[in-house]
Amino acid sequence: MVPYKYVQWDPERHGAKTTTFEQLFDLFQQLLQYTAGDANEALNWLTQLDERYSLTDSEMGIGDFIEELKARGYLRENDGSIEITAKTERSLRARSLEEVFRQLRKGGTGRHPTPFEGKGDERLPETRPWKFGDDPHLLNITDTLSNSYRRGGLDDWSLEEEDYVLHETDHQSNQSTVLMIDLSHSMILYGEDRITPARKTAMALSELILRRYAKDTLDIVAFGDDAWEVS
Repeated sequence: MVPYKYVQWDPERHGAKTTTFEQLFDLFQQLLQYTAGDANEALNWLTQLDERYSLTDSEMGIGDFIEELKARGYLRENDGSIEITAKTERSLRARSLEEVFRQLRKGGTGRHPTPFEGKGDERLPETRPWKFGDDPHLLNITDTLSNSYRRGGLDDWSLEEEDYVLHETDHQSNQSTVLMIDLSHSMILYGEDRITPARKTAMALSELILRRYAKDTLDIVAFGDDAWEVS
């Protein structure tokens, strides 16, 4: 029998340790959502938070962080001002979508990870007895043969239904997303075009779902005085 040794949890040894850049970038993306994509304002807020909570360290300050963002293609300079790039916009869209999908319940099979066991592609070390209809590709050969040997021995070896053991899998769920676009008069009030950005958002969201979550559905609903589905 393999011995088990229990030790106190150490985040640095056992957890997913994030770098200072990753921590700052995560916060920077959150701030961008509040500043409507204004990089200068988001960086100003980030600097104030750093002064108050000491977010940076000796290896990376706010200035180093900004230069790293430029080097990785997340920021660019335009006429003396700092702007986010298309790469940052994609990252923000993906982040927003993941925040929506993070609160998942068990549903149909898809590609969204959930905390539930069930039908999925990711094998777990845990096992369970076989039952009719299970995927044979999940068969745990070692445990199945061990059960057979323990039951009948080498002289009278055979496989019975009770011997079969399968790997558990993480259940992955599918989701349905509905995007509602306001086409009322307020969207063109004072000559400002707000419909075009909404259309771009719909296309971007559609592309993201089609690429990453092929089993999901995306429906677009336009509304003003009435509401109707856009096909």
